[in-house]
Amino acid sequence: MDNLELVSFQIISAVGVAKSFYIEAMKIAEKGDFDLAKAKIKEGDQEFVKGHEAHAGLIQKEANGEKVVPNILLMHAEDQLMSAETIKMMALEIIKLNQRLYSLEK
Repeated sequence: MDNLELVSFQIISAVGVAKSFYIEAMKIAEKGDFDLAKAKIKEGDQEFVKGHEAHAGLIQKEANGEKVVPNILLMHAEDQLMSAETIKMMALEIIKLNQRLYSLEK
């Protein structure tokens, strides 16, 4: 396995875990435990940063003149990175909506 494949798998793995935390946060918010939901978002953020840092390392290599030849695996990793970011934004909105619902139901 070459370095690009390894970095791609690191990105996929880290942001996959992040997405799982973000989805878990939405499910927890539905049940009204908003503190735990926010904690899950933070856990997801810690994993997301790992993927983002791995990706930034590739950009740094390219900026330093080292050619990074993209392949399908890297494109998949980048797609997963962006979808994790989108899911986080949705999770934050869902948490806010559930907070509003819970406050109206009281």
